[in-house]
Amino acid sequence: MSSARRKAAGFSSLLLLAAFACLALSGCDELHQDMATQPKNRPLSPSDFFHDGRSERPLLENTVARGSLADDELMIAKDSNAFPLPVDEALLERGRERYGVYCTPCHGLQGDGNGMVALRGMKHPPSYHIDRLRESPNGYFYDVITNGFGQMYGYAAQVPPRDRWAIVAYVRALQLSRHAHAAELPADLRDKLSKGDSAK
Repeated sequence: MSSARRKAAGFSSLLLLAAFACLALSGCDELHQDMATQPKNRPLSPSDFFHDGRSERPLLENTVARGSLADDELMIAKDSNAFPLPVDEALLERGRERYGVYCTPCHGLQGDGNGMVALRGMKHPPSYHIDRLRESPNGYFYDVITNGFGQMYGYAAQVPPRDRWAIVAYVRALQLSRHAHAAELPADLRDKLSKGDSAK
């Protein structure tokens, strides 16, 4: 038998084997896939396993969702304007330093939303000096730093609670720097301000 005939015979037997495999597999209704065909219920689907006919089970008493346990002793309600730490120069200085590390890339040094990340194409965050944010309670800022908002990721893993409050205090100082009334300033600053106005 010539080599050409041997090759042709080998090729035809290969074709015959492939055809037989296709024929054998076509008889199977479906392939056996344990993970795909396991018994399960889709969310809110009916179930005859439970007496009430629901697959979704009510929560047991005193159940706390994972990650929802309030283990932060400095946490306050989102709509609260309380401040759980005494605000002093050391806290403001810590807030300025932490703000410089975590917030200025997007919010900018002055809190106007013109940080380097925003200037290079990312959506600009709102300025801290708009009325909506000046009127927002302290708890709102703490919640946003902790959990994030919009494009901002939460900083709970990177910034400890005390530093979050230091940042909130510094943001309030930034807001006050542009919106303080002259009557609220100390006497020496009011004198400087009045002398500056008279020089014009």
